[in-house]
Order: sequence, then structure tokens, then C-alpha cells
Amino acid sequence: METETETATRWLTEDEQFTWRTHLDVSRLLMHQLEKDLQPFGLTNNDYEILVNLSESPDLRMRMSDLAAATLQSKSRLSHQITRMETAGLVRRENCESDRRGLYAVLTDAGMETMRRVAPHHVASVRRHFIDLMAPEALADLRESLTPVAEHLRGRRGKV
Repeated sequence: METETETATRWLTEDEQFTWRTHLDVSRLLMHQLEKDLQPFGLTNNDYEILVNLSESPDLRMRMSDLAAATLQSKSRLSHQITRMETAGLVRRENCESDRRGLYAVLTDAGMETMRRVAPHHVASVRRHFIDLMAPEALADLRESLTPVAEHLRGRRGKV
């Protein structure tokens, strides 16, 4: 006998399930490959994402809470990540003058030099393993298809 939940469930069709599982496969495999391609530089995907966020921010700094939100990390996890990156000389922490409890993560000169050195290799990796494998029309279709999903999920951030 089926429960109310089972009868109300809109199960995925065979095509929907195949699409979903392909998406999961591509996401995992691509992130694994990009991480592997960053390893010779001593960086992880998380390190690189932090460096990108800081390099694109005014004054090459972000409040730790804003950086945690931008990288989808807990404040605790980001703090450990920043500690490792500080040890490597890529970032430093600075106190926030306007909020004594607040801290900034700041990109160091060595961190910026690392970005300049690694970014061309990372972009080449993204091209080789993703962009160049798709026709321009397919990329446009993918962007159009994924934009509403990204907007929906951004709107749900912080909601229970």
C-alpha cells in the first residue's frame, strides 16, 4: 500500500534522471579535474576561489563574513582555510576599524603574484575540460538553462 508521500512524489522520468545524473557526473568530474590541475601550484579549488574573490574586490580585501558567504563556507571552515593560506603567505588578516569584532582577509603581494601565475593555467584548464568541448550555441543554451536555477538557489540562501 502506497503512502500519501509516495503518491504525491513526482518521480523523475528516465530522461530527467539521466540528465540529473549526467549533471552530477560532470560537476564532480570537472571539479576533480580542475583541482588536479591546480595541485602543481600547491592550491586547492577553495584556495583559488578565495584568491579570485580577493583579487576582484576593492582594495584586494573582503570581510571574512562576506568571503564566507561568497564561497559558501562556514565561518569556521573559512577561518581554517585562511590560516593555511596565511601560512603560505597568500593572504593576511586585518582588523576592521569600523567593527572591532570584524576581520578582513587581504590578498598579499605574494597572493596576487600567485593569481597572475596560476590564472592563465586555470583558464586553460577550464577551456580544455569544459568550454572548448561545447559549441558556442550549446554554451549559450546551457547558460540560459542554468540561469533560473542559479537565481532560484541564490534566493534560497540563508533560508531554512
